[in-house]
Amino acid sequence: MASAIDAKIMLGIIGAGVMGRGIAQIAVEAGMSVLLLDIASENCVAAIAQCSAMIRRKSEKGLISAADADDAVARLDWRQIVGANYPIELRHCSIVIEAVAERLDIKRAVIAAVEALVSDDCVVATNTSALSVTGIANGARLPGRIAGFHFFNPVPLMKIVEVIGGALTEKATLERLDAVARRMGHMSVRAADTPGFIVNHAGRAYVTEALRIAGEGIASFADIDQIMVEGAGFRMGPFQLLDMTGLDVSQPVMESIYRQFYEEPRYRPSVIAARRLEAGLLGRKSGRGFYRYVDGVAQLEAKASAEDTVVDRPFWIAPGEGAGLLSQTLGETGLDVEEGETPSGRAIVLLSPLGVDCTSAAAEGGYDPTRCVAVDAAFGLGSRVSLMRNPASDPGLVGMTAAALARSGRAVTVIHDSPGFVRQRIIAAIVNVGCDIAQQRIATPDDIDNAVRLGLGYAQGPFAMGDSAGPARILSILTEMERFYGDPRYRATPWLKRRALLGLGLAHPD
Repeated sequence: MASAIDAKIMLGIIGAGVMGRGIAQIAVEAGMSVLLLDIASENCVAAIAQCSAMIRRKSEKGLISAADADDAVARLDWRQIVGANYPIELRHCSIVIEAVAERLDIKRAVIAAVEALVSDDCVVATNTSALSVTGIANGARLPGRIAGFHFFNPVPLMKIVEVIGGALTEKATLERLDAVARRMGHMSVRAADTPGFIVNHAGRAYVTEALRIAGEGIASFADIDQIMVEGAGFRMGPFQLLDMTGLDVSQPVMESIYRQFYEEPRYRPSVIAARRLEAGLLGRKSGRGFYRYVDGVAQLEAKASAEDTVVDRPFWIAPGEGAGLLSQTLGETGLDVEEGETPSGRAIVLLSPLGVDCTSAAAEGGYDPTRCVAVDAAFGLGSRVSLMRNPASDPGLVGMTAAALARSGRAVTVIHDSPGFVRQRIIAAIVNVGCDIAQQRIATPDDIDNAVRLGLGYAQGPFAMGDSAGPARILSILTEMERFYGDPRYRATPWLKRRALLGLGLAHPD
């Protein structure tokens, strides 16, 4: 066993699993002493060995000195929990973090055992990702010192931690945890005690709306991923993300948050994910999910290029959000773009609707639907542009449009008819859910944006994303989608609606 403990020990960690180990590592690297506890001694031994190896590897890479590595490793200690008997050395800790199984009864039992040993000014934190902090603190002797302290895996790399106050948590408790997070080199964001807190709550929009789009047959899994990565700048597409995390993890979270919010339509899960989970199509871990994997590499179907298609029709661009950009882009390719107020009888009619499908845009403009193709140009074209056909669109004219835009050096994806295309729908959903989190006073706009960037890996948080696109345009997309579907899933949150109508930035406070 490691060296004897002394009064300098500051942090106790209950649970030597993946999360406990990660927290222990960053704590000792930050100069804290750590006492790691687990019911299995072998878990503790393995955790200490792993933490030590990771710290020494940093020294070998020149990130820290050998002396600092030695000092950090020396601050790691452990004890085994035998039955209900917790080591008396726990009394030296000023902060204790439980990182045990996500079961309310187990967490309450841990807190009761900890409270029997520690001083009254010791903070007791839970690393829960899904349970109510208020529920965990129920029955505690001093519930004011209990708070959520939610780290993300892998802890050393995910530089974010959610600090969650339960109904009875004292302000001083939250402030102490904020300070500990900063000392560990992590950003601390405050969240109210609600399902999903910030990150898991905000993450509902990306994958659930993508599943809805796929469920309507609008685009394939791979097409949706490519649009969001190459056309919208996300690092990973929604189905790539689901395959990485595994449906055995993601689907229960989607179901849980939907149920905990009393079946709020914005968080409605998809039967697609439920059935694929039943089939064992978990993702990378099972070798097959939304993609098939060989040696860990997703296998993608090759698609024919549109560049060789002969374009022998002129284009006429209808007034709309991206009309100017489309005119410039096609003009640079040397193709024939008509300038008249109405299209000639041979022209391909290009539409650039905001939140509206190709069918509706063609009908509202009075255009021949067989010659109409919609282009998603609302937020720029990106390196991949989306074309949308309506049921009457002439396939040959759709192919010519794809070939024309491919000549601009962009990849092209053709999707079926949908209000809001793919990119508009998903971005609007992300912004709307972020605004709803702020409206409920779960967290501030700044904390939401930071949590989403660091916890989900988006290039922008929902407020920065919405301001970049334009709040009024996001509102228009949602309004049109709600009108088309009649589904409250797409109703705009009051936070977004008020700021869009007043011309304010989305982070503007009430």
